[in-house]
Amino acid sequence: MCYNILMARRKGNGLIFYEKKKLVTMKEIYAFLSWAAIVVGAILLSYVVVYAFGIRTTVIGDSMYPSLVNGQEILINRLSYNIFEPKKGDVIVFKPNGNENAHTYVKRVIACPGDSVRITSGVLYVNDEETDWFTDSISDPGVASSELSVGADEYFVMGDNPNSSEDSRNANIGNVKADSIIGKAWFHMGGGTMGLGRIK
Repeated sequence: MCYNILMARRKGNGLIFYEKKKLVTMKEIYAFLSWAAIVVGAILLSYVVVYAFGIRTTVIGDSMYPSLVNGQEILINRLSYNIFEPKKGDVIVFKPNGNENAHTYVKRVIACPGDSVRITSGVLYVNDEETDWFTDSISDPGVASSELSVGADEYFVMGDNPNSSEDSRNANIGNVKADSIIGKAWFHMGGGTMGLGRIK
């Protein structure tokens, strides 16, 4: 405990009083605590950044052309779907059927839980409404040739280049389970596009 002590000693005919200094001042304690808080905060922030954005993968094939190209590296936001659910239009990264030995897939969310999907005469319908996701006619409707429902915690995904994409239309992939999703494709690097760019 730090406190002032009034000390006295004799000198000649009188007493000389002086005050003993505190060993540690409140200012020094405050400075130390501030420094410690900054260090702890920096460590926590580093952990969150590494966990959320410290993973990346490489696009394989041309299924996402022209948005993403073969060989392009992308940063994955793993934190986003711990807070929010994927929505239509998001580009997600996942392991098909949760198979950890499979390469990562990068596709766009076309339909969410509770939606219905069908492809008729090359046109994609979601909830019986014609969509404009794709300008080209879809040559292979796959399992979506008949109307299918997207179950709870599932997502129907397709590549932006549907005629060169293995996606939810294929029986071996099907609807993507929420727990198979690694995260949201966030930024792309290199490939056909120079520098770092936001994925739309």
